[in-house]
Amino acid sequence: MARTALLILLIVALLFELILTVGGFFAPEMLLAKFGVGVTPDTRFLAFVLAWLLLFVSLAIMLAIVWVWRRHTGYPALCYLLGFWWMGIGLGLYLVYGRFDNLLLDGLKGLLLVLATWATQRAAVRELANQ
Repeated sequence: MARTALLILLIVALLFELILTVGGFFAPEMLLAKFGVGVTPDTRFLAFVLAWLLLFVSLAIMLAIVWVWRRHTGYPALCYLLGFWWMGIGLGLYLVYGRFDNLLLDGLKGLLLVLATWATQRAAVRELANQ
């Protein structure tokens, strides 16, 4: 059950990241507006750079999904890394820019990912102990 919840959470996170990635490449004005940034040639460039970063994170999420699905031994480290990454982004954007919506979206997503990873590991240990 915990592993299924972790997979669902990763898939939902992947969808959000891919939507933002596509926005950064094909609709940078929309992406910049989502973050409350005016459109200039410089900010359009930053949207392009952000899109590449989001693509990299999306690839990391895809790898995490495959590893969780296959029960690869490295999945907890990758999932914890992604979870703490999002918690840091959410907390940082809130503390520096007062963006409470990012605290809720990214921080909560990260926290749920960390908790789901922990629960999945705990369930796997219990399953091994019962064999």
